Amino acid sequence: MPVSRILVLGGSRSGKSVHAESLLAGRTDVTYLATSRSAGEDAEWAARIAAHRARRPSSWTTVETTDPSALLREGAVLVDSVTTWVAALMDDAGSWSDEPGAGDRLTARCDALVEAWATTPAHVVAVSDEVGLGVIPETRSGRQFRDVLGAVNQRLAGSADEVWFVVAGLPQRLR
Repeated sequence: MPVSRILVLGGSRSGKSVHAESLLAGRTDVTYLATSRSAGEDAEWAARIAAHRARRPSSWTTVETTDPSALLREGAVLVDSVTTWVAALMDDAGSWSDEPGAGDRLTARCDALVEAWATTPAHVVAVSDEVGLGVIPETRSGRQFRDVLGAVNQRLAGSADEVWFVVAGLPQRLR
């Protein structure tokens, strides 16, 4: 399989992860970068994570990280998802509480991911939510999250070889 960068976008529960996984079907050398933080005491979130794990072929390696940019090196990589990565990145940067320097830390981490994506020798499939189709979030933090994720999605799509949009389980190729 040639090296390429594929971005799979869609709304929540749209089938984007299933489609992304199907793009790597038959490969045994996949590293699955799970970017969600631990479920902690949230049983429903833990069940969602368990369902994702159960779908993956046993030959795939799973790495749980909130810094996927450091791991986009070689082979085949599935990043699921950019959405939860951006949320973790905003946590780490102190963006929710406007800590001093949060904007600079956030920008640096976003730049690192986009640079790793644009220059990787790996075959990468990344999943992200398209959050700009709904109403404007009521809270400042919600708007900030939507804006940051939207900007990151645009930057990733700008250098992607393929971009897919999944609606109601139906993948549509945009590029």
